[in-house]
Amino acid sequence: MSVTRMRVAAAAVAAVALLAGCAASGSGKVMILQVTERETVEADKGEVPEPDMPLVWPLTGVPTSEVADRPAMSVKIENSAAARPQTGLGEADVVWEEMVEGGITRFNAVYHSQIPSELGPIRSLRPMDAAISGPFGGLFVFSGGQARFVNQVASTGLTMLSHDGGDAGFYRTSDRVAPHNVYGDPETFLAAGEGQDPPPTQFEFALDAEGATALDGEATSSIAIAFPSSSPGWSWDGDAWERTEGGQPAMTADSGQITSVNVVVLRVQVRNSGAVDPGGNPVPETILTGSGEATVFSGGHRIDATWSKSEVGSVLVLSTADDEPVHLAPGNVWVELVPVSGGSVSAS
Repeated sequence: MSVTRMRVAAAAVAAVALLAGCAASGSGKVMILQVTERETVEADKGEVPEPDMPLVWPLTGVPTSEVADRPAMSVKIENSAAARPQTGLGEADVVWEEMVEGGITRFNAVYHSQIPSELGPIRSLRPMDAAISGPFGGLFVFSGGQARFVNQVASTGLTMLSHDGGDAGFYRTSDRVAPHNVYGDPETFLAAGEGQDPPPTQFEFALDAEGATALDGEATSSIAIAFPSSSPGWSWDGDAWERTEGGQPAMTADSGQITSVNVVVLRVQVRNSGAVDPGGNPVPETILTGSGEATVFSGGHRIDATWSKSEVGSVLVLSTADDEPVHLAPGNVWVELVPVSGGSVSAS
């Protein structure tokens, strides 16, 4: 018998004895009942089972019977006109769209729950990739980059795999011209991370789509985003957001049009990093520490929010106006890093 049950039984015996000897004492009876009730409540509390929480993929919140024992893999994917359609973007758990030289954008695509058979075109890293990929841990796959920025990303503890560094898994295709033809074999990349743990959770997810915080906001069917030299958009089709580039469907080479369950727009400050690319263009750096305005789109609705990130290696936090956590719908996430100056976002 447990200690708590023994205390309850003892209290019950004492109650019978006192009632037999003190039948005329109402106060004693009340006192005994109070003690017995408290002991019983304590016993009941001790026997309440812990609720069974569903097992979910850490980067998407989607239920699963088993989380794959592999690390996250961040891959730099090009998004210039010459790079489209890309391969493997449809399987990414999280994709970050960042502004690079000339006002065009590039992707930092993070994989864990799904692994495509091929990825590309793979391009070079940028200074904000340390703050983007550091919290995920695992592997960082890229074609090359300036030593200063490579060292920044490496300092987060990520396992660095680069084409320029001669790492296994990279190859050039013959159907595109350099530098838009570097592709990779994800399984070969993952072999370099054998033994590493799965990534920690990055965003907060509702248990199901109906619990997404954005559903408390305004109904929305389209999103228009403007970077200085790029104009992606998203349209709600009833199940997911469909991506466009310059008003045309944004297609992949292997899985059709790009879609996302959640679109998270962060308004960010962008500064000149002090470096230039091989063409002499200034390399911009998105500042991804501190805080700023955000808009979260899930389930055909949107809600205003704020984002905050205390350090390069810390997880991004999304909060409502009431300082409550934003819960995304279970599924993939696209994060749009839209400059406060020179960028815009509108929704209807």
